[in-house]
Amino acid sequence: MKCDVCDAKTATVFLTQIVKGDMQKINLCEACAKEKGVTDPTGFQLADMLLGFGQGARVETQPREKSCSSCGMTQSTFRKTGRLGCAACYGTFGDGMEGLLKAMHKGTRHIGKVPAAIHRLQAQEDQLVQLRAALDAAVASEAYEDAARLKAEIASFENPTRVRV
Repeated sequence: MKCDVCDAKTATVFLTQIVKGDMQKINLCEACAKEKGVTDPTGFQLADMLLGFGQGARVETQPREKSCSSCGMTQSTFRKTGRLGCAACYGTFGDGMEGLLKAMHKGTRHIGKVPAAIHRLQAQEDQLVQLRAALDAAVASEAYEDAARLKAEIASFENPTRVRV
C-alpha cells in the first residue's frame, strides 16, 4: 500500500478516525509521518492533519500543557516521574489527580498506619482488663488461691522486670 501524501513510498503508518459518523483513513510512509508530526499517536488529530494536506502546513500535535507557576514542572514530566515538584503543583495539577490517586491507592484520603507495638500494647491492656475482672470474680466467690494466682499475673503485667516467686 502506497503513502497517501507522496504516493511513492510504502505506507508504514496507518491511521483511522471516526468524525461525526464518517470513518477517515490515512496511510503514510515514515518520512511523511515525521514531516506531518505524527510521532505520538495519542497527541495526533487526524482531522487537523487532513486539512493541512498538500499545503505543507504544520499541524500542532499536542495541546499546550499545564505547568506549575512555582517550580515550572509540566504535566508530561509529572506523568513520567509520578512525583510533583512542589506544594503548588497540587493546585496546578489537582483536577486530574483524584482519579489517578484512586487507581494507585485504596482511596483518596490518607488514614495512616498504626505501629505494631501499639497493637501489642492494646492486646496486653485487654488481657489485663480480663485478669482484673477474673480477680474480682475470684475474690467475690472467695476463691483465694485463684485470686492470689491472678494477682501475681497482674503484677507481672504491670511490672514485667520484677520477678515474683
